Amino acid sequence: MPDLRSSNLASAEYDPETREMVIKFRSGASYAYSDIDQSTYDDLLTASSPGSYFARWIKGRHEDRRL
Repeated sequence: MPDLRSSNLASAEYDPETREMVIKFRSGASYAYSDIDQSTYDDLLTASSPGSYFARWIKGRHEDRRL
């Protein structure tokens, strides 16, 4: 799971077969997000602010479940 340079997000992992991304937060909570494109995952990893990218393009736009 690649580490993220973020005060809120710790790491992210992506499964291209299921199009599911798992994000681990610094709080210790982990959530799975569904219907994620590979490009969205790649953009999260390379964003200058992964937390801002997550808030704008993932949170509230994709179904999530707590793990």
